[in-house]
Amino acid sequence: MFTDKANKIFQEVIKKYHEIDTVDQLFTNPYDSDSQLIEHLLYRKCWIDTVQWHYEDIVRDPNIDPIAGLKLKRLIDASNQDRTDTVEYIDSYFLEKYKAVAPKENATINTESPAWGVDRLSILALKIYHMHEEATREDASADHKEKCQAKLDILLEQRVDLSSAIDQLLKDIENGDKYMKVYKQMKMYNDDELNPVLRNK
Repeated sequence: MFTDKANKIFQEVIKKYHEIDTVDQLFTNPYDSDSQLIEHLLYRKCWIDTVQWHYEDIVRDPNIDPIAGLKLKRLIDASNQDRTDTVEYIDSYFLEKYKAVAPKENATINTESPAWGVDRLSILALKIYHMHEEATREDASADHKEKCQAKLDILLEQRVDLSSAIDQLLKDIENGDKYMKVYKQMKMYNDDELNPVLRNK
């Protein structure tokens, strides 16, 4: 199943990040972009999410220096752009993979594309990793651990359900029961012509 591969790569990424556990560490992708394109994209996608997860932790420090906080906000904005770009690359991979499939006459479109499901799966992997940390943290109270374990159990169930839904969607596309479209980003706030604040500068 596709999600078996995806979940394995996401766990690989998160483990690798936490070996050094800093947002400034060098990124290297072990998967070749030519011969292992989807693996390459999945690894990159989860790395972006993992770094951004930790950006979001840092920026919530109530004592953060305002200048440092603004700089971090810019990094988060750039990361979000990188994230959505990578989602589109993943969807482009699926469009290419299934381009020869003729949708059936009664085929329907899904509420989200395969790659946006993958986006949720990557972030879910991070939730699971960090909730497990909290459920097993030695200096935490028994009550804290119990509550986090209950949340972890739900997250693990959610991963099973989401993985199954993504695999089913890909199977439906492959069989012509579903078809997909990719709507390119139409974000306005990054565009000098569409954001009135930037335009007036």
